[in-house]
Amino acid sequence: MPEKKKNISALNEKEGVSQLETLNPEAVKHLKNFKKKAQSVDELISGVLNKNQASLSRAITIIESTAQRHQQQAKEIIEKCLPHANQSIRIGITGVPGVGKSTFIESFGKLLISEGKKVAVLTVDPSSSISKGSILGDKTRMEDLVKEPNAFIRPSASGDTLGGVARKTRETIILCEAAGFKVILIETVGVGQSETAVHSMTDFFLLLKLSGAGDELQGIKRGIMEMADSIVINKADGDNLKAAKMAKNEFNRALHLYPPKESDWAPKTLLCSAIKNEGISEIWEVISTYFETVKANGYFQHKRKEQNKFWLMQTIESRLKSEFYANPLVKKELEKQLKALDENKTTPFEAAEKLLAIE
Repeated sequence: MPEKKKNISALNEKEGVSQLETLNPEAVKHLKNFKKKAQSVDELISGVLNKNQASLSRAITIIESTAQRHQQQAKEIIEKCLPHANQSIRIGITGVPGVGKSTFIESFGKLLISEGKKVAVLTVDPSSSISKGSILGDKTRMEDLVKEPNAFIRPSASGDTLGGVARKTRETIILCEAAGFKVILIETVGVGQSETAVHSMTDFFLLLKLSGAGDELQGIKRGIMEMADSIVINKADGDNLKAAKMAKNEFNRALHLYPPKESDWAPKTLLCSAIKNEGISEIWEVISTYFETVKANGYFQHKRKEQNKFWLMQTIESRLKSEFYANPLVKKELEKQLKALDENKTTPFEAAEKLLAIE
């Protein structure tokens, strides 16, 4: 008699998948020990100061939240962490999409960790202007760095913030410093005149470039070049090496046309191949020399004071904007003015005047 076939159903449960190897083992350990119940503000602050990455992640989530119930918690977290901050160096890294920022950061971060440093990477993903969503996939492109116990990678959505910097990047820097990270790398969406936002919150501004991509003229534009403390031409390998060397000479000539920086630092142009891990250590040597120079001549302290002033102005602007749109009278009048605008009964300028006149 033939053997009965097993009842095969699409509803049968299959074996689960094994744990991904790309997860940071230190983060996994913290997550397993992390209580699922809501943490109090004091517990979160204690976790951050004790270098618990799960606590740090949750604290950053509260900082980034726009929910009203998180505002007071965020304020308290920042105030308690601030005395333990300002002990790191902040490096802004920017460049056009496709220049290899993520690959560069991974190679650079691994080098810093090999020298005993704790590295926090704050990446900013562009948000869709239509769906408002972001992929937040930078961690997947840093497969080796994400496994390092001394690395912390936090992707954030840029939202509608000018300059490709997430709205709460400044506060996130404070939390990462309080958690003991000595080097903070801030990757931005791309290059543009609005990159002043990144420049204003970092101590060193690194501009990644490509050769042979029609990018040289864009790089020579004022504003971008004036902000850069160093220019690195990435993907300088294989057939592209000759073009990279030519681009390096062009950028060096262009740099000589600009007046000396307030920091007395002469920007350097370097070559590297992040994917082959070539030229990365030379870049760190240049950055280290820069910090020795600016700390000796007092510019480092001056720049930090300027950062604080800029943060103050940005915080005021952000708070005023938030409170303005939260005003019930403004909400009601805005709806009315938008309707009038659609019916051509007013102009954007008249509508704005009426909204701003609301007390």
